Amino acid sequence: MKANCWIAKGKVQVQTVPDPKILNERDAIVRVTSTAICGSDLHLYNQFIPAMMPGDILGHEFMGEVVEVGKAVKNLKVGDRVVVPFPISCGFCNACKAEAYSLCENSNPNAWMVEPMWGYSPGGIFGYSHMTGGYAGGQAEYVRVPFADIGPFKVPDGIPDEQVLFLSDIFPTGYMGAEMCGIKPGDIVAVWGAGPVGQFAMVSAYLLGAERVIAIDRFEYRLRMARDKAKAETINYAETDVLETLKEMTAGRGPDCCIDAVGMEAHSHHAPLYAYDRVKQAVKLQTDRPIALREAIMACKNGGTVSVIGVYSGFVDNFPMGAVVNRSLTIKSGQCHVQRYMRPLFERIQAGQIDPTFVITHTLPLDEAPHAFDIFCNKQDDCVKVVLKT
Repeated sequence: MKANCWIAKGKVQVQTVPDPKILNERDAIVRVTSTAICGSDLHLYNQFIPAMMPGDILGHEFMGEVVEVGKAVKNLKVGDRVVVPFPISCGFCNACKAEAYSLCENSNPNAWMVEPMWGYSPGGIFGYSHMTGGYAGGQAEYVRVPFADIGPFKVPDGIPDEQVLFLSDIFPTGYMGAEMCGIKPGDIVAVWGAGPVGQFAMVSAYLLGAERVIAIDRFEYRLRMARDKAKAETINYAETDVLETLKEMTAGRGPDCCIDAVGMEAHSHHAPLYAYDRVKQAVKLQTDRPIALREAIMACKNGGTVSVIGVYSGFVDNFPMGAVVNRSLTIKSGQCHVQRYMRPLFERIQAGQIDPTFVITHTLPLDEAPHAFDIFCNKQDDCVKVVLKT
């Protein structure tokens, strides 16, 4: 089969690789019909996430048709259309029983690799380095899905892939980011990052009762999408001081809730601080650039909530812990527990409350995955979200 494989920093290649096989009685094999490139895939592409090996198959946002099931999988049959959540979850451990599916205690066989850095291991993830299990990803013609009796969500025929594909990750991730804010009617929510996850966080904030949503980014085409599709007010951080502008927009108080949908590769127009982070990252004195997170903390109102859904891999420096403590801020974070949200968000799609396709700017065949990564990574051709068709 064909699959998009990581080769080296800044290089992917569509290669012919062996077809996946059933390895466990709880496995299924899915023929991929649609997959997507996630912003967090760029952390792999740029080699900010360790433990990638040449030939690793990328991709954790995918859906398709079941073509084979293990003998213990009773909830799926050949021919079912399914969306597959990115966290691999056993369904029976303490974390899964608490619906904290991304923290599954049994799905990462390489837990030993991350425990020295993170203390404990989260669950496995499709196509996301050997730190999270080394599982083959979904930017391929076929995928082996472990614990298939727990993860895949069946969707009826007649609904286009594009309307449900993002239930695999970015829609639930954006929604969970807004949900963690504990939004109350009348709240003002600021979202750092107007990429796909940020866009869904904005829409979700309104679904959960926010009165105003403010998007912060530097690319006009993404800010335009935030205004036109997510109905957000916008700030271009390359043109204005974000903290002062947010104070002006909120009568001096600050947003009630701040969402970091940027993560570890944040940029800044403040040259000294950006240079500081880049140098520290280059000499491996920190792994991540927490520019957006710092700003979200400093911008949030006293007693407010900062929700972190951007991906961070390790350690950060110059962290404003004094602001967190002395201003009674709450920080909530996490990889999304996707399985918890798939059905309720599917019902919102069916009810016409949201059409997730608004983030799609490019649809390309799997063979053009290297070109897709290039334009997505380098912000070319107003690229916000790429769907790959097999």
